[in-house]
Amino acid sequence: MTDYFLIGKIISSIGRNGKIKIISYLDFKERFIQLNEIFVDFFEDKKSLKFEFIEEGKDCFFVKFKNFDSDEESEILIGKNIYVNENDLVKMPKDHFFINDIIGSNVFCNDVKIGIVKDVLNLPANDVYVITDLDNKERMIPAVPDFVEKFDVDEKILILKKVDEYYEEDDED
Repeated sequence: MTDYFLIGKIISSIGRNGKIKIISYLDFKERFIQLNEIFVDFFEDKKSLKFEFIEEGKDCFFVKFKNFDSDEESEILIGKNIYVNENDLVKMPKDHFFINDIIGSNVFCNDVKIGIVKDVLNLPANDVYVITDLDNKERMIPAVPDFVEKFDVDEKILILKKVDEYYEEDDED
């Protein structure tokens, strides 16, 4: 069985020739350009798509896939997540992780479980972890060394530093 890893999302079509706009979740943008194929979910099955061409934009990529030659044909791709198989993964430097490694991780602070990582937001200043706490409330924690003590990718455990100082409860309900 092949493992797939989330690397981006198709967000819109551009023009009339089937070109689409992709947001990459990769820290290394040049790696995206080196890919020959990606995978998307169609009815819970990963389907391979091959690039016809790829251009780097300011904060995105413009892509045309083979056999998608019009807006109508590429419309089915909008909103789909993009994956690569494990053979196309770049080896990450120390303290860098793929988003799908982080999502679903148990979150601890002071040896107490406080929730699970639901999502990772890629924001201009830094990434932000969206954590569903034990009361089923969403909390956002910046993914920076001031907040994150350690992440164990093998155990899927995110350990936060004294989060209670800036992890305020909503008492105004």
